[in-house]
Amino acid sequence: MPEPDPYDAKDTITPAGGGAMSLATGDAETLEGGPVPGGPASGKARSLWTDAWHDLRRNPVFVVSALVIVFLALIAVWPSLIASGNPLQCDLAKAQEGPQPGHPFGFDTQGCDVYTRTVYGARASITVGVCATAGAALLGSVLGGLAGFFGGWWDALLSRLADVFFGIPIILGGLVFLSVVTGGSVWPVVGFIVLLGWPQLSRIARGAVVGARQHDYVQAARALGAGNGRLLLRHIAPNAVAPVIVVATIALGTYIALEATLSFIGVGLKPPTVSWGIDISNASNQIRNAPHMLLWPAGALSITVLAFIMLGDAVRDALDPKLR
Repeated sequence: MPEPDPYDAKDTITPAGGGAMSLATGDAETLEGGPVPGGPASGKARSLWTDAWHDLRRNPVFVVSALVIVFLALIAVWPSLIASGNPLQCDLAKAQEGPQPGHPFGFDTQGCDVYTRTVYGARASITVGVCATAGAALLGSVLGGLAGFFGGWWDALLSRLADVFFGIPIILGGLVFLSVVTGGSVWPVVGFIVLLGWPQLSRIARGAVVGARQHDYVQAARALGAGNGRLLLRHIAPNAVAPVIVVATIALGTYIALEATLSFIGVGLKPPTVSWGIDISNASNQIRNAPHMLLWPAGALSITVLAFIMLGDAVRDALDPKLR
């Protein structure tokens, strides 16, 4: 009986059928939701996002914070759903009066309805928070992702530039920047927050990209001829975006508090814009005579910031594999 040929073609490892290339390809399929050897009988494995959503739906912290945020977003878009008055319509004869029928939160120093102003104040605060977070996340992700992927002088330049912005105190920077920009509208405040907020997100994005580009599936795609654009957008970005989302969600609440702080000291939003920070500033001198003027806008601000921070913590717990 003839002995088997040790160089038989069927026993030879080919680049497409085994070795490190096969392992890298299998890793890529696993991360992208493809079949996993030894997995469920259906041959499909849940992706990171599917597992995260599965955990989030069963997390009471996420459910409560998400419901609060949805409610706040709803009244920010349609405040007339729960407040029929005009936040700019005031009656000096009722200045600093307490709760009355039809006016459950009382009146401020100008005789404006505190309830109506508290409801309408959600629009400016949430608009600033969402737009500033989106701008900082987009700018930071692009710059940090490119620095982490290409490295070299671009990475060094971005790191030194981020260090410069990290060294600027937020309140002092707001006093200087927003004092020069007149108008007191939403967009100068958004621009300032984006200007000082992108370095933090760029460092998160850079670290995530540096870690993702070392994976086997990226090296396999590069060996198969994938260009830099495909590697970055198709293979690295989907697996590096989770830390950016977590930090951006938590930062959103921080940016809302920052807008209120800048408006409180008089360099952020200005009348006739309705803002929680403006109302808190106006009520701070009358806290002993009319505490209701401070209680409601400050309470709404605290609940909003807490809801976004709790949402970010829940998302972090769901997306971090080390916590599973």
